[in-house]
Amino acid sequence: MRIIDTARRTGRTPYGGKGEGTGITEECPEPREQEEGPRRPLLFACLVLAVIAGFLALDHFSGFTAQLALGAATWLVLLASCAPLGADQRARVALVVLVATSAEVLGSVILGAYTYRLENLPAFVPPGHGLVYLGGLAISQSALVRRHRRTFLVAMGAVVAAWAAIGLVALGRTDALGALAGALLIYVLVRGRAPTLYAGVFLIVAFLEIYGTSIGAWQWAQTVPGTPLPAGNPPSGIASIYVLFDISAIALAPRLLAGFRSFRRLPPLARFANAS
Repeated sequence: MRIIDTARRTGRTPYGGKGEGTGITEECPEPREQEEGPRRPLLFACLVLAVIAGFLALDHFSGFTAQLALGAATWLVLLASCAPLGADQRARVALVVLVATSAEVLGSVILGAYTYRLENLPAFVPPGHGLVYLGGLAISQSALVRRHRRTFLVAMGAVVAAWAAIGLVALGRTDALGALAGALLIYVLVRGRAPTLYAGVFLIVAFLEIYGTSIGAWQWAQTVPGTPLPAGNPPSGIASIYVLFDISAIALAPRLLAGFRSFRRLPPLARFANAS
C-alpha cells in the first residue's frame, strides 16, 4: 500500500519513471493498461497472422476493385477485435492506424522507399496496422511471455541483432537500413515503456515482412530514397518503425481521450463554435 500511495502522490510507479517500464534490465510487469485484451492471447495473435497472411495471398490475385473489398473485410475484422477493448486501447488503435497510414503515404507513395504490387496504397493496409498492434499486444499479454518476460526480451533482442548482422554480410543485398533500425529496436527493448509489446509487434512484423516480400505484395527499394544507404528486402529491423507508431499511440491516447471527453461535456452550441 505504501508503494501505491507514493505513486499516487508523485505520479511515479514502481516500474521506473512516470508510468514507464524498464525493458530487459529489470523483472517488472508492463503498465496495467496493457491488460485489456482477448482471453486467449496467443490464439488471437495466431488468428491475426492468419487473417493478414490470407488477405495478402488474396491480394496477389486482386485488382483495384478487389482490394477495396479486402480493405472492407479488414476493417470489419479490426472493428470486431476492438469491440471488447476499453476506451484507452481503442484510442491507441485509432492513433496507430492514423500515424501508420500517414507514414505509409510518406514512405511508399511520396518517397518510394517501398512499393506495393499495384503501386498504390492498398485499402487493407491502414486497418492492417491496427491488427498488427493488437497482435503484438496479445503476445505481450500471454501467460507464457509474462512468466518468462526477461527470457523473451533477451531472445527477441538476440534475434534482432543476428538478423541485422546477417543482413550486413550474408544476404543478397547489404542491409544497412535494417542494421540501423535494428539498433533502435534493441534500444527500445531495453529502455522502452512497454518492451514486451514492442517485442510482440516485432514477431508479427517480421513474419509479415518476410511473407509479404516473398510473394511480391510489396518490394523495398535498393537504397533509401535520396541517400546511398542500402536496404534489404525486407530491412531486418524495420519493425522499429512500427514500434514508433506504438510509442506515439501510448503517449497520445490519454490526451486524445481527455480532449474528446472535454468536447462531449460542452453544450451543443459551444461544440459547433469550437469546431468552426
